[in-house]
Amino acid sequence: MKIIKKIVLLLLVVFIIAQFFGPDKNEGDFSSVEAFYADTNPPEDVKMILTNACNDCHSDSTRYPWYNNITPVNYWLAEHVADGKKHFDVSKWNDYSDKKKDHKLDELIEMVEEKEMPLDSYTWTHGEAKLSQDQIDSVITWAKKVRLKYAFLEEAQ
Repeated sequence: MKIIKKIVLLLLVVFIIAQFFGPDKNEGDFSSVEAFYADTNPPEDVKMILTNACNDCHSDSTRYPWYNNITPVNYWLAEHVADGKKHFDVSKWNDYSDKKKDHKLDELIEMVEEKEMPLDSYTWTHGEAKLSQDQIDSVITWAKKVRLKYAFLEEAQ
């Protein structure tokens, strides 16, 4: 029994020390999203959906929940954000070619249509990010409309 108490005490000490360390936060300037909004011109309802359901993982500006201050949860969240930005980063929108923008919107449509995005693990703690069918339809309609713009630009080149 003494060995179990020592192990538990050691794990507790390690856990407490770990709280002083954590990954870098994704706390860039929210203005980095403005170029995406200006270029794609989402209606206000879609803009709100993007803000509440997408931007935390797909931009340079993450709104962190309180539990992000707990190690190892903060590393798990940092990995989700890094992975999200790797696939689609609206803060880098101006760096994408028109062809890539079109492709990214095509992927967005597919992921939202298939209800793969936003992730369940995100919507569990961000209830406003759980999309209704009307919200899904609004995002898809907007994204398809924007894709027409990029298809036209690609043809013009």
